[in-house]
Amino acid sequence: MLEVRQVSRVYELGEVPVHALQDASLRVADGDFIAITGPSGSGKTTLLQIMGCLDRPTSGQVLLDGRDLGTLSDGERTRLRLETFGFVFQRFHLVSVLTAIENVAVPLEALGVDADERYERARELLEQVGLLERINFPPARLSGGERQRVAIARAAANQPRFVLADEPTGALHSEDKARVIELFRRLNRAGQTIVMVTHDPEMARLADHRMEIRDGVLREAA
Repeated sequence: MLEVRQVSRVYELGEVPVHALQDASLRVADGDFIAITGPSGSGKTTLLQIMGCLDRPTSGQVLLDGRDLGTLSDGERTRLRLETFGFVFQRFHLVSVLTAIENVAVPLEALGVDADERYERARELLEQVGLLERINFPPARLSGGERQRVAIARAAANQPRFVLADEPTGALHSEDKARVIELFRRLNRAGQTIVMVTHDPEMARLADHRMEIRDGVLREAA
């Protein structure tokens, strides 16, 4: 169980405080597929980053199986991210000088998996996302949809307990979006817990449970 309890996040913009999140609470059980919708700038990405230990709340708690993640050191948080979370970023965040297979293998290298095993796993994942013929291409030679599929394969590489996805179809055309939709369905059927922020109603309909965030306030979607 991943639980967000009354989390707020305030940024200082000069002398003006910006309330990105206000007393947000959310419970994510293993196997859930949750979509969080809302307009740009509403706090969706901030919430996802706090849930995945990429940011710390100004107040409130994030708990994993009852353990307060705010008590962890930076090193413990880094290890937890590697072992527990897979991230799909809105802008892909692929390493430009690495090939597709090298990008997917990066989290496995960080976990200490030996080279043969990590490249075999990366190859299997790229085959699953339909990119076997592109494994040696750098990101610059891939389309937006192909880069997003590499990013999803990378997120799944360490077999994470939670996949956190930030606008995974935001810049994709319909054919690539259909492929990404099927990938998320497949991940969830395989037991991955998914929390996805999106402004795309079609993506939101994939989820079992939908939340909405506006002006930093999280509530059940209508």
